[in-house]
Amino acid sequence: MNEPGAFTHNEIISQPSVWAQALQTYHAQAKGLTQFWQSQPVDQMVFTGCGSTYYLSLTAAALFQTLTGIPSVARPASELALFPDLVYPPDQRLMLSVISRSGETTETIEAVSVFRERTGGRVLAITCDSQSTLAKAADIVLAADFAQEQSFAQTRSFSSMLILAQALAGHLAGQDVKMLLSSLPEICDRLLSEYHDLSRQRGEAEKIDRFFFLGAGYQYGLACEAMLKMKEMSLSYSEAFHPLEFRHGPMSMVNENTLVVGLISDEAHRQEVVVLNHMRRLGGDILAIADFAGNEINALGEVIRLQSDLPPWARSALYLPNLQLMAYYRAIARGQNPDRPNNLAAVIKIDTFR
Repeated sequence: MNEPGAFTHNEIISQPSVWAQALQTYHAQAKGLTQFWQSQPVDQMVFTGCGSTYYLSLTAAALFQTLTGIPSVARPASELALFPDLVYPPDQRLMLSVISRSGETTETIEAVSVFRERTGGRVLAITCDSQSTLAKAADIVLAADFAQEQSFAQTRSFSSMLILAQALAGHLAGQDVKMLLSSLPEICDRLLSEYHDLSRQRGEAEKIDRFFFLGAGYQYGLACEAMLKMKEMSLSYSEAFHPLEFRHGPMSMVNENTLVVGLISDEAHRQEVVVLNHMRRLGGDILAIADFAGNEINALGEVIRLQSDLPPWARSALYLPNLQLMAYYRAIARGQNPDRPNNLAAVIKIDTFR
């Protein structure tokens, strides 16, 4: 029998090689995706998923709108299935991008059915199972079967599907995706090695009893995913907020037993540093993740430096691996098995949805 967490640990550290496969997969399908995209005009993109993949959708929608100029929104699949009138504007040519590791989640499949009934629009699936119900229901599929996991918590599946979404948005916007994203596996490998001990120390810190993950723009969905990893793997109190929103009430929870993790953006780093400095003065420990750290970021305390030299949209996946490791080590230190988080299953199904 495997040690508790063995699958999760292996899946986290396998990400460099799995990311390389994700990029190869995208490049092999790039021509077909271009033809699919150009075959019909699109007025709005709607991204959806459940749990982790809903958070992935938040980042994917932000990437897509910024790069392509096409208005893009993200909603939980259950909202699309149960409250479609709140999401689908009339007389708009819509495309639904559905993100799901298994391709079998009940709300996800229902969201596709309702979308077809309401709009007749096209469906793009991003999944880790090319033979799933979702894949068969979609018009076109980006599949990362090689990223599938034995653990319940998503790690490499999330980041691999994110890379596929990054590549899609960049490619359709005319970016040189092959050149820009090719360095991601190597950078990921360096980050996992260089900051392994820091990730472990932060995860095993006994004095910390609450975690807050702050991110804006592309990073908000990633902050939410980091929050979920910490919560589901280790059963720790963990929340995610936009940095400036954190000051409107939630910062009342900050004390000397708090770790505040800032996913620093290029665009708003000055404001984000102000917030993190404020939390430090309130007694919180600070961990910042930034591409390059100037004096004002270095002064915050511990910093994970991505040093990617990539544009913001191209580096999104790099924020995650060390935070996944931190959650893993937190779980092990607390006697939890991150392979099988409490009360969870790999695929969530509902017997009577409609």
